[in-house]
Amino acid sequence: MAVSRRIRGRAPSADYWPGFVDAMATLLLVLVFLLSIFMLTQFFLARSISGKDTALESLRAQVAELTNLLALERAEKAELQTSISSLSDALAAAEDEKERLTGMLESGGSERVAALEDRLEEEKEISSEALAQVELLNQQLAALRRQLATLEAALEAAEQKDRESQAQIADLGRRLNAALAQKVQELARYRSEFFGKLREALGNRSDIEVVGDRFVLQSEIFFASGSAALSPAGQRELDKIAGVIRSISGDIPDDINWVLRVDGHSDAAPINTAEFPSNWHLSAARAISVVQYLASKGVAEKRLVAAGFGEYQPLAKGEDPAAYRRNRRIEFKLTER
Repeated sequence: MAVSRRIRGRAPSADYWPGFVDAMATLLLVLVFLLSIFMLTQFFLARSISGKDTALESLRAQVAELTNLLALERAEKAELQTSISSLSDALAAAEDEKERLTGMLESGGSERVAALEDRLEEEKEISSEALAQVELLNQQLAALRRQLATLEAALEAAEQKDRESQAQIADLGRRLNAALAQKVQELARYRSEFFGKLREALGNRSDIEVVGDRFVLQSEIFFASGSAALSPAGQRELDKIAGVIRSISGDIPDDINWVLRVDGHSDAAPINTAEFPSNWHLSAARAISVVQYLASKGVAEKRLVAAGFGEYQPLAKGEDPAAYRRNRRIEFKLTER
């Protein structure tokens, strides 16, 4: 009877335990996989933080990835809980089997019962290890939650820094626009002064006019028809213009990057000679002749620009002689480079 009581305190086994061992092995592999994913996530996070815009996108991607991992862990935990419930049911079935084996013991199956009891002890040890794995998994899940919170805080900090940077850029843009507007106003003042001095130097001539921000002189003042060579009368007029430019150059501050643009224009009458195949060639050659002469009279070359427009920017419409005469012109424009 003493032997009978000792055997009643032990539980028999069943053939479902190998499946449980496989489940535990699978769980261990999943845990190793998750740890590998976690380490890779840390590595790529450290590399991605080097650039602000790239870091923001990487952090968002890692948050989404960790969220998916968290959902996966929850699913795995639910499956493990289901397995534990199944094991509990199996243990209950084993207790029933124990009762049956106790009856068999009374009929002389003591050796077989002893073997089954040893097997039951082994499976109990395996069940304890499974519970330890569940606890470890819970700890890893808590660590993942903490990591997710850290990443969300880092993302918020990065977004706040980005908002501050955008505000600074907007402020710099406003300040730059204000500075540019001030420079434009200063240049406009010097342009007005330049036009006034040119008027004074050249006299009140009918073939000189101001159009917008340009000082316009008829080409006949400087050139003969179909020519880009400066006439003596044109050189005398350019001497006056060069003096005005040298005078006003000293008044313009160094931080205003200005140039005097000399534009050549022709009328719509076509030209096709060996020297000037088109009106573009003629108008550009005249502008270059004026620029070269001004440079020879002491005007800084870096402040001079020559451009030819041919017949494509007329001041007067029509093909009558008056319109042609007005469209054949040299324009001077003081502008910012």
